Amino acid sequence: MQRFLSGFSLYCSRRPSLRSLVLAVSLLAAAAAAPAQNLPPAVVGALRVAQIPQQNTGVLVLDADSGKRVLVANNLAQPFNPASVMKLVTTDAALELLGPTYSWKTQAYVDGALDQGVLDGDLIIKGGGDPKMVMENFWLFLRQLRARGVKDIRGNLVIDRSFFAGAPYDPAQFDGDPQKPYNVGPDALLLNYKTLAFRFEPNAAGTVAVTMEPPLAGYAITPPRLSQEPCGDWQGKLMLANDAASATFSGTYPADCGSRVWYVHPYRMGSVQYAGAMFAQMWADLGGGFSGRVVSGAVTPSARLLAEAQSPALPEVIRDINKYSNNVMARQVLLTLAAETSGQPGDMVNGARAVRSWLNDKGLDTSGLAIENGAGLSRVERVTPALLGGMLAQAYRSPLMPEFVSSLPLVGYDGTMRRRLKTQSVAGQAHIKTGTLNDVRSIAGYVQAASGKYYVVVFLINHPNAPSGQKAQDALLQWVYENG
Repeated sequence: MQRFLSGFSLYCSRRPSLRSLVLAVSLLAAAAAAPAQNLPPAVVGALRVAQIPQQNTGVLVLDADSGKRVLVANNLAQPFNPASVMKLVTTDAALELLGPTYSWKTQAYVDGALDQGVLDGDLIIKGGGDPKMVMENFWLFLRQLRARGVKDIRGNLVIDRSFFAGAPYDPAQFDGDPQKPYNVGPDALLLNYKTLAFRFEPNAAGTVAVTMEPPLAGYAITPPRLSQEPCGDWQGKLMLANDAASATFSGTYPADCGSRVWYVHPYRMGSVQYAGAMFAQMWADLGGGFSGRVVSGAVTPSARLLAEAQSPALPEVIRDINKYSNNVMARQVLLTLAAETSGQPGDMVNGARAVRSWLNDKGLDTSGLAIENGAGLSRVERVTPALLGGMLAQAYRSPLMPEFVSSLPLVGYDGTMRRRLKTQSVAGQAHIKTGTLNDVRSIAGYVQAASGKYYVVVFLINHPNAPSGQKAQDALLQWVYENG
């Protein structure tokens, strides 16, 4: 009861709306009355071993069918950094606000005369924010242009990125490592996640063959020397130096590593330059000609639509986001929410505003919510266990529940939960999203207990020893399965 009174006092100090206050009082009162409101002994023991105080954890176990019966509650009203668990908020909002049939469109326009395969004018590619325009899909998009009679482009390639606002983005801001793929910024024409995949293959000649996907026209690669060292930190040994037009591996690659792939964000290459180099190489491979420049611009009034590529529907996109915790895809979704709800080029401020308004309309208190990018790759994003648990309970009772729940990793089987709890009875019985940052370990989702009942589970840890808190989180999932 003391924990309930303390949590309720904090809630009141934030002055939520009357409707939110009523909901919060109901949830906290249920937590106070529930016979199992304290953390289970196995969880307490695991936290003690990890030297994580209970005050640094936010926990909620809630009956999903009623959304009222609370089994476990701790620090419900305290805001926590959720790390990638924030993606649940972004993707659930997208499902409801954009709809389950929503898809993104990438369009190609021509501005000029097209005669016998020769375009005497510009080709304009307008990005629509597609989070999954991978190289295979872009190749099919360019095939449409070839099928519609375009072969030789005598004008420029114009990249229209106006669907999103052109806000500055620093890929080094989060952790000082801009070449990590998770630090790729959002873009209205995001091709192949703006990532390069370098494949290293030792060969019989005593050298290292390096290939790259996607192929970029004019991009030079200097391979590393082959060495007989242990594999170890093979990426560090490569000593990569890359700029806008080349990658130089001045170090060594151990033969002991065999074949390896390294995914790199070419952050010194602008998005327009990356798109242009990818287009030029693929267009040439398709037998096309291009002699112009690659420039930023917009669809002109005289341009006419020639081809269009449509992304997979939203449920497939959020499946990739939640199961594999794709940060740039989540950013794309938040900016899309902003663009579609505001009618203006998408930006993070309007995206956060749309999500907050959506949660408020559900009667959920958002006073502890902070959204920076919607992906959780942030030091400032915050959410309370009460808000997250309430949202998940409502999502469970929504007609869109199957699409949302199936987007979460299945414990012991796939996504970021594929290696956890594989030998426990909860394996295959829970869909759980994970979140990981320095000092943060989070899980949230759904457990089907042995009784057949479904429960919402939220377990957020913010503490320097958070990496050691995984055993406590796993213990809670197993406890809910056995006792729910």
